[in-house]
Amino acid sequence: MGKIQVLDEQLANQIAAGEVVERPASVIKELVENAIDAGSSVIDITIEEGGLSFIRVTDNGAGIEPADMETAFQRHATSKISSSSDLFKIASLGFRGEALPSIAAVSRLECVSSIDSTGLAQRLLIEGGTVTANEPANAPQGTDMSVRDLFYNTPARLKYMKAIQTELGHITDYVYRIALAHPGIAVTLKHNGSVLLRTLGTGDRLQVIAAVYGTNTAKAMLKVEGETSDYDLRGFISKPELTRANRNGMTVIVNGRYIRSHAVNQAILQAYHTLLPINRFPIVVLEIGMHPSLLDVNVHPSKMEVRFSKENELRTLVEQAVKGALGQVRHIPGPAEKPEREKPLFVQDAISFHRPDPLSMPWGQERSTSQPNGSGTPGGTTNLPGSGFNPGRPAGLSTSAAASTGTSYNNSSFPQPPKRDYVPKDATERLYKPAEQREASVREAVAPWEQAAPALQAAEATAATPPAPDSELPAGEANERPDGTPAFPDLYWIGQLHGTYIVAQAEEGLYLIDQHAAHERINYEYYFRKFGNPQAASQQLLVPLTLEFTSGEAEQLRGMTGLFQEAGVELEPFGAQTFLVRAYPEWFPQGEEQAIIEEMAELLLSERKSINIAKLREKAAIMCSCKASIKANDRKTREEGEALLARLAACNQPYTCPHGRPIVVHLSTYQLEKMFKRVMS
Repeated sequence: MGKIQVLDEQLANQIAAGEVVERPASVIKELVENAIDAGSSVIDITIEEGGLSFIRVTDNGAGIEPADMETAFQRHATSKISSSSDLFKIASLGFRGEALPSIAAVSRLECVSSIDSTGLAQRLLIEGGTVTANEPANAPQGTDMSVRDLFYNTPARLKYMKAIQTELGHITDYVYRIALAHPGIAVTLKHNGSVLLRTLGTGDRLQVIAAVYGTNTAKAMLKVEGETSDYDLRGFISKPELTRANRNGMTVIVNGRYIRSHAVNQAILQAYHTLLPINRFPIVVLEIGMHPSLLDVNVHPSKMEVRFSKENELRTLVEQAVKGALGQVRHIPGPAEKPEREKPLFVQDAISFHRPDPLSMPWGQERSTSQPNGSGTPGGTTNLPGSGFNPGRPAGLSTSAAASTGTSYNNSSFPQPPKRDYVPKDATERLYKPAEQREASVREAVAPWEQAAPALQAAEATAATPPAPDSELPAGEANERPDGTPAFPDLYWIGQLHGTYIVAQAEEGLYLIDQHAAHERINYEYYFRKFGNPQAASQQLLVPLTLEFTSGEAEQLRGMTGLFQEAGVELEPFGAQTFLVRAYPEWFPQGEEQAIIEEMAELLLSERKSINIAKLREKAAIMCSCKASIKANDRKTREEGEALLARLAACNQPYTCPHGRPIVVHLSTYQLEKMFKRVMS
């Protein structure tokens, strides 16, 4: 008699359950996917004790025919495919026909299903894979699946279940993602009577993001769109200041199916390049649509891993679409922005009986004692209402621009407003002048300055703008750069805080700039371009540098000298464990040449096979920029600070350092007024 025998159906189902039903979250995944395939618009999920004691999934889908009730719980019974050719164009979430028999084999299951709204339904009871009842029942259209005592007959599996909160975490993670994948379905999740998630099913994915991650997160999301002849991409990504400590916030959806894709995740992170701090990850919800023939979902029983036919094309699309969305906004973090309101804010007004209304006096008179220099601003200049220029500086020319040209603008050649160091006695009378008299006073006061405007405009035309660190970098326009991205704000120096942060102002409010991070960004873009053609600036050394490594490291580096050569470093073996550096680029930070080359070697040794010249150049540029940048507690003069601001504004990406830390923090005028109670809302 032969030793090989065919397993009975019940035992085969229990073995299959080990692959399909890993934990309570696996049961919910299979039941919810069946509900979605049935065309449901409402799905209610109820669990108790982390799903180990009770799971119930109710939907309003197409239901199961009474004649098919028992057949649906047989192995490999499915209505979603009928031939092998269907495997190449799978459009449903489930198709194998293994889920229901596997779940029924390790639990006490009850299924009540109706195919129409007549109220007539069929009820099926299965215990440990054995049908115990199949009878008529009453129920609304749809399917009601109840799973009790999961793994009651497989104690080995039950033994390795985690704590209730752990299992609940896996369940909520999946339900959140399936709700994000199908915003048109109203999903409700309850645990021990508490509602953990409720979506409205309106089709608005941003509303689902708000339900899952919170309203503030939803407000910080950026819309992403893109398409090619094969792929359609849409979804939302978070701004760089909103990150997570792991990749759990990254949700990738393909044809309505939540998947895990290393290739897509890497394309997303590459698009965020230098915008994210180390070990921080964005919140992403991306839906990718494609023809089913371009996708293979029959890779793993969980159907969480897929294969793409044109993966490189998809990676390029994802990276470009995410980069495009990130390039449409300024990445300057700050407190919560001013909320949108239908009604105007109430601004607190105050009437002073000791100072006149500014519009009733010659311009500058009311500010003559507000600063030591006799003006309303620290620099001694005042902007004229309606004139569009500053008498102390040409219109549109920043302090950094004036400093770079060496031009001095002296107000003595223009009519000066009279100075007065007392408060007029008729201040109250002027305050309540008729409107036409007030306007006449303003016109009379501004007239001498308007006559001087042509001279100021001529001075502005001859003034040069501050030079960019490299001619290839776009300097930017008033509202946007030549590539369409938002322009960096035109910042004016105020001072320095603790020798570390530059304090500046613009029309939008107050800005704090981390001088080390700013200088790192400037240097990074400089060195990155230089590494693109390192041989042109490579210099031979009269006395070579000597580097020593272990025998194993030296053996590996001997095969990598070509990469050093492409980066402009001439490295030559000299003995068993020693290398000589014969040449390196002349623009390496002075005094740091050996340290940079040693770090390049360490990078090559750690990365091994995955390293390439592009990655080496980038890493080397980051190392050079960090070592060459000014540090904290380094006091700077006004001229040095303004030059730094001008060079930062000329960078391609002036918002984060190469390590992803923010460079600029913004406090808007509204937020300042809010703190000082000048705005009441």
